[in-house]
Amino acid sequence: MENIRIQDFEVGKIAQGFFIVKTSTVRMTTTNSEYMDFILSDRTGDINAKWWEYKKELGDTLSAGTLVKVRGMVTEWQGRLQYRVDRIRLVDSTDGINPQDFVPVAPVAPEDMLGGILKYIIKIQNRDIKEIVSRALNEKKEKLMHYPAAMKNHHSIRSGLLYHTLTMLSLAERVCDIYPHLDRDLLYCGVILHDLEKVNEMDANELGVVSGYTMEGMLLGHIIQGIKTVERIGKQVNADPELIILIQHMLLAHHYEPEFGSPKRPMIPEGEVLHYLDIIDARMYDMHKELEALKAGEFSEKVWVLHNRQLYKYIAKENEAEKDKEAEK
Repeated sequence: MENIRIQDFEVGKIAQGFFIVKTSTVRMTTTNSEYMDFILSDRTGDINAKWWEYKKELGDTLSAGTLVKVRGMVTEWQGRLQYRVDRIRLVDSTDGINPQDFVPVAPVAPEDMLGGILKYIIKIQNRDIKEIVSRALNEKKEKLMHYPAAMKNHHSIRSGLLYHTLTMLSLAERVCDIYPHLDRDLLYCGVILHDLEKVNEMDANELGVVSGYTMEGMLLGHIIQGIKTVERIGKQVNADPELIILIQHMLLAHHYEPEFGSPKRPMIPEGEVLHYLDIIDARMYDMHKELEALKAGEFSEKVWVLHNRQLYKYIAKENEAEKDKEAEK
């Protein structure tokens, strides 16, 4: 049977392929039988999978980052595709599988993205801000080379955190060109630091696969962790106390709403802009990811992270005036 990718799964059809386990949890049915709940992944996407005929001996080996070969039926649950596992085994050397071929990765090499971020740090003129950002980034640069920006949602790919940060910096630069009253140094600082502590919030392996959250990540989260880092480094470099508080405020407020982890909404323009740059970049990533797998004229499934919206992929029509010009040639 031909191996297929997740993006080619169709409801009601049997599908077989090689995948990487992103998460695996043993749960109980209403009749007190054990089953395994997976998130399986390849370079084209993720899918929730259920292994109802769970066998503990094999199940104990299926931790995050494990490569498996799976065969099962593609079903649908609450508007989303689901995979009912019939057969599953570990990948062995005879399969000739390279784990990195099954992990979604950022479209730019991590070394290039880190270099791009460093160029923005060089542009920062305020000594205190430059010192805080440089030291914080240097402490995390090893993990940054492979860490995703999230476990499941936007930029949940290898080196996704670097990609998210660099894209936001590019947006921030253009926004500052339009609104010159913004403090460019402060905004660049907020962009670079706002999600940086996700490398300590989540447990991720070299493939960028997150197995769960750290104890500190669960109890505090990356926002509070980031505030602690700014406080610590700010004191080390003897930074202006007011500036330390402004940076901490931007990190504290960048989720905007209390239910999303921000007890304060932004009270400075740079904090407001930071929040919306974060939203724009996350939404554009999620929309592009959904639309990429569609043919023109198709609607996506309901996308939970986009408030269960269905997206439509349209064909961009040529401008009539441009077509007339081409015809005249």
